[in-house]
Amino acid sequence: MDEQEFKNRADAALESLYKKLSSASDEFGFEPDFNSGALAVEFDEPKGKFVVSPNAPVRQIWVSAHSRSFKLDWDEQRQSFVLPETGQSLTELMSSVIGRQIGQQVTL
Repeated sequence: MDEQEFKNRADAALESLYKKLSSASDEFGFEPDFNSGALAVEFDEPKGKFVVSPNAPVRQIWVSAHSRSFKLDWDEQRQSFVLPETGQSLTELMSSVIGRQIGQQVTL
């Protein structure tokens, strides 16, 4: 995939995730912010911040959460960004890390 195709896919994935996060933010008590191509999710209790951003040179979306960096690759078959180690999509991964942060199950 070339850089423009990656940018289009990453932008679409982050916009979709932002909409899902915005819908769930009041219920679960976090604040999503989509700015300059990166998506941040901030928590008051317990205090924390996750960042989701595209990394064009390696054609991945990176998620920084719980002192870890998760690197998702494009899966052509699933037409989405997927974490190779677990097979989780971007939305599934974010549901998991947010749930861990707030101590309850989250479905985005």
